Amino acid sequence: MLYKYECDRAILLVRSFCLPASFFVFLDQYLSRAQAHQLLEAGKSQKSPPLTFGFTLYRGRIYRDYLFVTDSRSMEVEYPVPRRDESKVDIYHGTEVPDPYAWLEDPDSEETKAFVDAQNQITMPFLDNSSVREKFKERMTELYDYPKYSCPYKRGKRYYYYYNSGLQNQSVLYVQDSLNSSARVFFDPNKLSEDGTVALQMAKFSEECEYFAYGLSSSGSDWVTIKFMKVDDEKELPDILERVKFSSLAWTHDAKGIFYNRYPDEPGKADGTETTSNLNQKLYYHVIGTEQSADILVAEFPENPKWTSGATVTDDGQYVVLSISEGCKPVNRLWYCDLRQLTNGITGLLPWVKLIDNFDAKYSYVTNEDTLFTFRTNLNSPRYKLINIDLKYPDPSQWKTLIPEHEKDVLDFASCVNQKYLVVDYLHDVKDVLHLYDLSSGVFLKNLPLEIGTIAGFSGRKRDSEIFYKFTSFLTPGIIYQCDLSSDNPEPKVFREVEVKGFNVSEYQTAQVFYPSKDGTEIPMFLVHKKGVKLDGSNPVFLHGYGGFSCSLQPYYSVQYLIFVRHLGGILAIPNIRGGGEYGETWHEDGILNKKQNGFDDFQCAAEYLIKNGYTSSRNLAINGASNGGLLVAACVNQRPDLFGCAVAEVGVMDMLKFHKFTIGHAWTTDYGCSDDKEQFNYLIRYSPLHNISVPPQGVQYPAVLLLTADHDDRVVPLHSLKYIATLQHIVGKSPSQKNPLMIRIDVKSGHGAGKPTSKIIQEESDIFTFVAETLNLKWLE
Repeated sequence: MLYKYECDRAILLVRSFCLPASFFVFLDQYLSRAQAHQLLEAGKSQKSPPLTFGFTLYRGRIYRDYLFVTDSRSMEVEYPVPRRDESKVDIYHGTEVPDPYAWLEDPDSEETKAFVDAQNQITMPFLDNSSVREKFKERMTELYDYPKYSCPYKRGKRYYYYYNSGLQNQSVLYVQDSLNSSARVFFDPNKLSEDGTVALQMAKFSEECEYFAYGLSSSGSDWVTIKFMKVDDEKELPDILERVKFSSLAWTHDAKGIFYNRYPDEPGKADGTETTSNLNQKLYYHVIGTEQSADILVAEFPENPKWTSGATVTDDGQYVVLSISEGCKPVNRLWYCDLRQLTNGITGLLPWVKLIDNFDAKYSYVTNEDTLFTFRTNLNSPRYKLINIDLKYPDPSQWKTLIPEHEKDVLDFASCVNQKYLVVDYLHDVKDVLHLYDLSSGVFLKNLPLEIGTIAGFSGRKRDSEIFYKFTSFLTPGIIYQCDLSSDNPEPKVFREVEVKGFNVSEYQTAQVFYPSKDGTEIPMFLVHKKGVKLDGSNPVFLHGYGGFSCSLQPYYSVQYLIFVRHLGGILAIPNIRGGGEYGETWHEDGILNKKQNGFDDFQCAAEYLIKNGYTSSRNLAINGASNGGLLVAACVNQRPDLFGCAVAEVGVMDMLKFHKFTIGHAWTTDYGCSDDKEQFNYLIRYSPLHNISVPPQGVQYPAVLLLTADHDDRVVPLHSLKYIATLQHIVGKSPSQKNPLMIRIDVKSGHGAGKPTSKIIQEESDIFTFVAETLNLKWLE
């Protein structure tokens, strides 16, 4: 019911709901706080929690003083009522599928902008009025303020590394003449924008460090502008390359020019807010000192507009290797060109030799000795191996295995260093193990010891005698090791170690458990919590997952997770569900296409394991994922709304029938399938988050839901989240039993995540955990 009270210059509207301590108060701008308290007789009998003030939009009017009084676990919200176009119906293989919010696919329409504004006007006051928000933000600002270093790497005669003093929006590139000399700033992206939304997305020095090529992105978009600098005098060059996205950068060793990828010029904008499909990527060679219009086209695939490619110039500078992909599946074609045979230089399309001209397996260049090439491959080896191919004898029958596939562990990466060694990283039960091998024979030489965790950075080339690698874990922000491979008995030593003040890691522990999924498959899961935690079902749990595109979720340091564990009394849980790459390509393939449900089952079984073993209860369980993980969260909420208390889906893929029509979405069909195919449509429609929203059975409601997206996300475009929240609020939000809030946070000058400035990271994570705290009714622990 809506109650109306009037006084001299004010109107007070009180919305009373059926549950105690749950009502909204909207105040006209002329009403003082004192008058408001005098008028709130209607709320006194309900023993309301303390009043808080803010701003809101009600029926088209901005109100200054906003009193929000609610039991946040049982609240009702007046959602916007956007237009539904019931005439918009798509037909897939004879099946009619309504799409009433298709108009939200246009980000530039006034109607879409109004919808975005209306949604934020609901979400932001809810977050603003939480007592946790400022405490979380203050604590995260404090704990995030620690020095962050990358591994140093040698180029020319100098060393370079990235460094962030703590709260700088973007990391700064430093240079030093030796490891013991003082460092100075070489390139500072923080000077390029006041708010830190211009980011350094890619960088490449020429072989002898004559030039520095760097790519800048704005507002989180995948579009990159490449610029150039002379290294010695740090003078900017006039060369500028536009229309660059998903590009490689590879200098020829004579430093005359660089290979890069770009998309054709097209009408319309290209600032990251558009949704048009990215097609016909081409490979060009840019000669330093010339206009982009004079760049030389060296590879294109007009008959295959969805193909993308990446160029690598070999260690000896004699060849350029071209890796061609048709999507995100770990397979590629491999072509090469002998640059020595180009007597007139690079003048046009290169005479590519098609060494591997199919998409049967993945091949990644490691190194070469003249015509003898070493590749990392999953050919008949789902956990990967290293092979040698002599270009003089290219027939597959002549290929030789250098390091065979391990019986259990995944060969994650290999790098040639000090001319004769291979540093090989294996993934053993989702934890990194580092080995040293002989290049010529493939013989194992020694183990480079590590604690349980992740190699988060590595530097070292064939011409370098030393390597650096950065170790991290859930409780360790970063230890950089140095190892001199020119010594007779190389042993790693600590080069740089970072400590975070104000957080005693000795009070916490990390564990790895294994639990059965629905089909009996054993799934690993990391747990981080305070030592001596009571398994009585009362702990809040933050369950984070991904499960796609062969990406592995390994241990990593996260300030926001530690704050959740320390100050909200929580437990962090990260299951390594199928669809990821934790156990190689077989693990990946068991969670994609028509087996995508396996990953959803793995995630739901993780929740059930945590509940069964006393870590938490469904009421105290929050789930989270981003991108493909956002899809995971939404699909699981649709399938098991009873299992979770809160769900946070970031930049998720929600419309599984149309995702391939926008920006780079067509590349994901290798993991998801495509609705254009009848068989694939049949399994996509069964789990597509947008198309499987329904009111739960009596006595069950959806968990509190928060979606996050951003206006410059041109990877997973915002329309996915906008259409999903509109549908969710229309179907579920109108149900009398739905008390948990269904909200969305739409950021501006942000994208999918890469290059996000520190200030936005802190605010976004504070908002996420504020929502979790409010909807799970968590108290801040000092």
